[in-house]
Amino acid sequence: MALVQAHLDLARTELSAIAGEVGRTVALAGCAIVLVVMAALLAIIGIVLFLGEWLFGSLGWGVLHGILGFAGIAIAAGLLAVGLPGTRLARSLAVGAVVAIVVAVALGFEWPNQAYAAAGESARLNLEPGVRPLVVGLLVGALIGVLIGFVAAIRIGSGGGRLGAIIGLAVVGALVGAFSAITFGPQAGAALGIAIGYLTWIVLMGVDVARGGVDVDGLKERFYPSQTIDTGKETLEWLQTRMPPGIGS
Repeated sequence: MALVQAHLDLARTELSAIAGEVGRTVALAGCAIVLVVMAALLAIIGIVLFLGEWLFGSLGWGVLHGILGFAGIAIAAGLLAVGLPGTRLARSLAVGAVVAIVVAVALGFEWPNQAYAAAGESARLNLEPGVRPLVVGLLVGALIGVLIGFVAAIRIGSGGGRLGAIIGLAVVGALVGAFSAITFGPQAGAALGIAIGYLTWIVLMGVDVARGGVDVDGLKERFYPSQTIDTGKETLEWLQTRMPPGIGS
């Protein structure tokens, strides 16, 4: 008995030492993983900030692009997780990329400002040259907003929201026209175009989900063991037919 107890004590001591080594190894491995993740995050954030400063002249653009980009990726991943087709998400991304390129080029080369200035000059508006593009942008944007509002009102049909839609879209159009009349320069124009492209991508994904919805039945089938349950029911029915009378239910 003393010999057996000695072996048990030895095994207990050795297992305790092994458990300590396992805990130490797990702690060091966890620390290494956390540090690697932190290094990756720092690298990603640093690259985004560096690109914002280098390409667009401000760290703020890097922060804004990083927030919008990560938000778009997170939303897309969540929609893919609930079963939204990847083609629909890719279509939204493609539209956002096209909008980003168009807006970046237009604002970077100040085409709206030049067009408003030329229109105001041809219309012989008695305004200062520096203010003329802003006024023309307001008028053009408001006019386009009113036209879109009329189309929206026709689609709405009868109701009290038609006048509100027209006025609201006119105000939005005027603000967009005034905003597009600003001379941003190449760097700020390109950065703003990228930000608008990200926003367009996010908004289009939201509109797509609002219109098409999520396939709840398909999502349920992915997490519901219907085949196992049906097979189990069939097996139970088969067993009941094979049971002698008076046994089971």
